[in-house]
Amino acid sequence: MTLLSVENLAVSFPTSRGRVNVVDGLSFELGRERLGIVGESGSGKSMTGRAILRLIRPPGRMTGRLSFEGRDLTSLGERDMRALRGARISMIMQDPRYSLNPVMTVGTQIEEALWVHERLPRRDMRARVRDMLEAVRIDDPDRVARLYPHEVSGGMGQRVMIAMMLIPRPSLLIADEPTSALDVSVQGDVLRLIDDLVRDHGMGLILISHDLPLVARYCDRILVMNAGRMVETCNAGDLHAASHPYTRGLLAAVPRMHETRDELPVMDRSAWAGT
Repeated sequence: MTLLSVENLAVSFPTSRGRVNVVDGLSFELGRERLGIVGESGSGKSMTGRAILRLIRPPGRMTGRLSFEGRDLTSLGERDMRALRGARISMIMQDPRYSLNPVMTVGTQIEEALWVHERLPRRDMRARVRDMLEAVRIDDPDRVARLYPHEVSGGMGQRVMIAMMLIPRPSLLIADEPTSALDVSVQGDVLRLIDDLVRDHGMGLILISHDLPLVARYCDRILVMNAGRMVETCNAGDLHAASHPYTRGLLAAVPRMHETRDELPVMDRSAWAGT
């Protein structure tokens, strides 16, 4: 069953030389599965996630068609989109230090994410927050709920963000570089946590990253973007057999655990110019 359908999506911004498309004619479908969107910085990955949530503000412009759970998102008013954001589609941003409110406790912020979409008695609200913090494997959730963002580590802050995004029980989770600000030792824990929660709740996942091996490990399908366009899509298990020169270039540039090459390959962009 199709959860999300994206048709000919384009996102553009004005420049001194006219409007430039940062997402250019992107189309794909997503079921209750794990889709990885990969590419270099500036390839349009994050803008795709924001466009799905209709978060492109003037002077930015978005065109195309977005359908989610059978509803045409492009025809919805802002009030209806606010009701849908968080409740049905949630997005984990890159760095919790810039996404969490520094003057609100962790528990209050998670409660707010739930209260916006579902009015519950205070006791039930706190019980849901406690359960959600336990679900993201935070010990002593009552103590952590009383802390402020600066009092938690980067890894714990990212777990708090995950709890905040998942407590309304959405159908689709967009994770935009969810481990880019974390130590390598913590990255695997956070990704396994997201993977377990997505599987347990039967959600769809869009994992945005520049790390091809990581995405291949945690996703079912991979969509490769370059300069705002989709250049290739494949099953995650078939990534090693990718055929597009850009994808092959990205794979070749990945360092190996036991590296024997004197130099990492340089991307030869002329190999796919015009493709």
